[in-house]
Amino acid sequence: MALDEKREKSASFTPMMIEEDAALRNGSRGLSGQWADAVGVRPRTTERHITVHKRLVLGFAISILALLVVTMIAVLLSVRFEECSTAAAAADSPARASGNASLSGPARLNHGAGEPPGRQEEPPGEEEEEEWQRRRQPPPWTQVRLPRHLRPLHYNLMLSAFMENFTFCGEVNVQIECLNSSRYIVLHAHRMHIQAVQVAEDKLSGAVRVSSSFLYPQNQVFVVVLNRSLEAQRSYNLKILYSALIENELLGFFRSSYVLHGERRFLGVTQFSPTHARKAFPCFDEPIYKATFKISIKHQATYLSLSNMPVETSVFEEDGWVTDHFSQTPLMSTYYLAWAVCNFTYQETTTKNGVVVRLYARPDAIRRGSGDYALNITRRLIEFYEDYFKVPYSLPKLDLLAVPKHPYAAMENWGLSVFVEQRILLDPSISSISYLLDVTMVIVHELCHQWFGDLVTPVWWEDVWLKEGFAHYFEFVGTDYLYPGWNMEKQRFLTDVLHEVMLLDGLASSHPVSQEVQQAKDIDRVFDWIAYKKGAALIRMLANFMGHSVFQMGLQDYLTIHKYGNAARNDLWNTLSEALKKVGKFVNIQEVMDQWTLQMGYPVITIMGNETADNMVVISQEHFIYDIDAKTKDPDLGNNSYLWQIPLTIAVGNRSHVSSEAIIWVSNKSEHHRIAALDDTSWLLGNINQTGYFRVNYDIRNWRLLIDQLMRNHEVISVSNRAGLIDDAFNLARAGYLPQNIPLEIIRYLSEEKDFLPWHAASRALYPLDKLLDRTENYNIFNEYILKQVATMYFKLGWPTNNLNRSLVQAAYQHEELRREVIMLACSFGNKHCHQQAATLISDWISSNRNRIPLNVRDVVYCTGVSLMDEDVWEFIWMKFHSTTAVSEKKILLEALTCSDDRNLLNRLLNLSLNSEVVLDQDAIDVIIHVARNPHGRDLAWKFFREKWKILNARYGEALFMNSKLISGVTEFLNTEEELNELKNFIKSYKEGAGSSFSRAVETVEANVRWQMLYKEELFQWLRKSLAH
Repeated sequence: MALDEKREKSASFTPMMIEEDAALRNGSRGLSGQWADAVGVRPRTTERHITVHKRLVLGFAISILALLVVTMIAVLLSVRFEECSTAAAAADSPARASGNASLSGPARLNHGAGEPPGRQEEPPGEEEEEEWQRRRQPPPWTQVRLPRHLRPLHYNLMLSAFMENFTFCGEVNVQIECLNSSRYIVLHAHRMHIQAVQVAEDKLSGAVRVSSSFLYPQNQVFVVVLNRSLEAQRSYNLKILYSALIENELLGFFRSSYVLHGERRFLGVTQFSPTHARKAFPCFDEPIYKATFKISIKHQATYLSLSNMPVETSVFEEDGWVTDHFSQTPLMSTYYLAWAVCNFTYQETTTKNGVVVRLYARPDAIRRGSGDYALNITRRLIEFYEDYFKVPYSLPKLDLLAVPKHPYAAMENWGLSVFVEQRILLDPSISSISYLLDVTMVIVHELCHQWFGDLVTPVWWEDVWLKEGFAHYFEFVGTDYLYPGWNMEKQRFLTDVLHEVMLLDGLASSHPVSQEVQQAKDIDRVFDWIAYKKGAALIRMLANFMGHSVFQMGLQDYLTIHKYGNAARNDLWNTLSEALKKVGKFVNIQEVMDQWTLQMGYPVITIMGNETADNMVVISQEHFIYDIDAKTKDPDLGNNSYLWQIPLTIAVGNRSHVSSEAIIWVSNKSEHHRIAALDDTSWLLGNINQTGYFRVNYDIRNWRLLIDQLMRNHEVISVSNRAGLIDDAFNLARAGYLPQNIPLEIIRYLSEEKDFLPWHAASRALYPLDKLLDRTENYNIFNEYILKQVATMYFKLGWPTNNLNRSLVQAAYQHEELRREVIMLACSFGNKHCHQQAATLISDWISSNRNRIPLNVRDVVYCTGVSLMDEDVWEFIWMKFHSTTAVSEKKILLEALTCSDDRNLLNRLLNLSLNSEVVLDQDAIDVIIHVARNPHGRDLAWKFFREKWKILNARYGEALFMNSKLISGVTEFLNTEEELNELKNFIKSYKEGAGSSFSRAVETVEANVRWQMLYKEELFQWLRKSLAH
């Protein structure tokens, strides 16, 4: 069911009500044609006109009668919005008596809908339009950014939440400072009904008369036109009364639900980032407009309310309602404001500096202790960040709120961070190491934002990576603090961040990490993996060439200087340059980093031996791109203007030893360098431990020496570099820089590899290659080759024993993750023993109704069992998905259902995925994507996506990541000319929305088709020869 359909059903709208609602939301007067005629100039009275007048009187009487009926129904239904209006009327009565009345329109009631009353808004008047035409300037409400003549200082926001009909009303008082004289107030407001507006200079001077006001939906702003101009350097108070729905979607102030003891319970929660605070209250909804906030929330006493700050006082009323008044916030941006109305319970702890940390969740989750892990590490992480940044956590408390439905993994609202349940609740008895790692890293990420984002906020969205890149980088630094032996920043960062984002950033449709935001729709576009993961990779590169201690000192200075304010990238570069000066190093960080942040993509360094001169090598750089032909098609890509200042670390090695690394700054297209100790038997290795954001290619002779080294004694080369060689080789071959056999020759050494990271890199690199080949007639040749490489280690490691009674953290992380990776590869590529083991474990579970499957391989076993066994197994997993209350288990059970070979079952699951009562909104995308990854379901998912696009776009179009994730997931492994043409034709049919995501999809599918045409046969020929020996 589409989102619009759900909203219509829940609100019981009639067609007439929908039209009326549309009229009001679009700012029209809402008068029908016949009544518009009735308010024209009155003609002289004649007999004919007396008849007309009688009809008018009769119509007026009917209207009065209808109004009385509506009023009686409103009273009977106990619609409570009059509380806001009544309170406002009492407060405003002096101003209205003096003739400075606020504009107010007649209240409106949609029966049964809980639709809030609203005033009938006027469109921009002709006088305003003519004034701006005379000035030859566009009106301020038509601009992407708010005009700069006003600045909010403080908000006093009073809300009443009605959870029985999912509506709320509010009164916001904004203290504004006038910087430049103007008779216009422009601020954001979207999808709400403005009931009254008033402007006052101060209590003594009284109100400033409001001439008119109107909503301008195109830019989601509300415009107040005054009778006189506000004076510069003076402060004013803007009061607005409004009402709106607690929406059944994922943004603004929305509702979610859960079932407890067979009863469905509801909660309301906010998601304001990046531009959705305007849906919950009129505000200056841009990051630069920091202000203080004082929040009050009135709700039924059966609920509790939460916000960024602690509750100061609670006022209980006799009718079962309570108003919570929260302490005033520090200076903060609107998109970090948050509140929730729920009936959750909580657990609590306190940091050594007295910060109260609470985790709120469903009562049954708290009772089971599912929040204990998150609560414990949150306390430790706050203390870690306070010590690392030398800046105390700024608020008296931090609440963690676990909600069933949320568009993202989490949102770092200052003092009230909201998490989807799957990213914070953990039951150690049924959670794998990988699930624990996911939960840990999301919490580490959100807590970093309490400093990078909440305390110091980017000036504008073009530098969103300043907060997201740092939070993503510190996911690994913070996890290393919690689990020092896991080596997250030095190792797992490579496969999970660096290798992943370089796939995306190697496309011609990529973009710089800092990109201009010129239109409102561009704001959503900057929140992608380029901002998060490339931002993190550049920060890691910067930390390594600066030195970690100097880098840390620079961050401490940056946060101290800019706390409670805003900062741009140049503020960071200047602070880091100053930190280097303090230790006697003079590097212009801005000059270096502008090339990495303002240019799209990344370079490939090629190191070629010079046969005419001893110890000399030629080092060149060029823009790496998967579609080499794109450079001839696009002049901007082919003009050779892409240059980077590259901190290339390099080492020389032989069969038993590798030299210490040296750094070479490469800044030209091609350079000659002398490398000491380089001879005929030694090899070169660049980008030591992959600290740099670039790929490294070599001449074939050097590749052969490196392959030989891996086969003879791979441990001479570091773990990180082994993983880096695998990833670089596969991607250089895919782009045509290397012969197709080189990466497959490299992974032959894996039978002796005992470390997790190179296996993980190989698994990730093989995955897209597998998807390119899995529908080809010769796929079994590729399959056989991979199984041959995996078999030795699979039998050496064996299967884990059941560890229900063991702590996850006690297990050796590296060893258990290696075993899981090898088992996953073995089962995926059809190892018979692996299949038998999975089937045995599933059969034992079904027959005994006791799940003895080892935690760390449950996802692999579930998927393999569903794929191999009959429909009864699918139905058993489906039943378990519905009955389990453990969120970690629910997730992998749902994903396992997508592994079936039965196309009827896959179609059934796809259709069920859009039923929010069966599959949570945020999980439906994962269902569709996982079906698309299944070779038996790829065409089904692609067809389903096209047929349901309008529904999917309506549901996810505004949510960051969701549409782009869905589009990429469904299309990334399409690889035939027919599928490419289907994609292009589909995009022509649906031009609106997600343009950049579709551009990337076309480029990816074109690259897949081109690879099939150019390289598929070369690969199969080599595989046949290799298997024959």
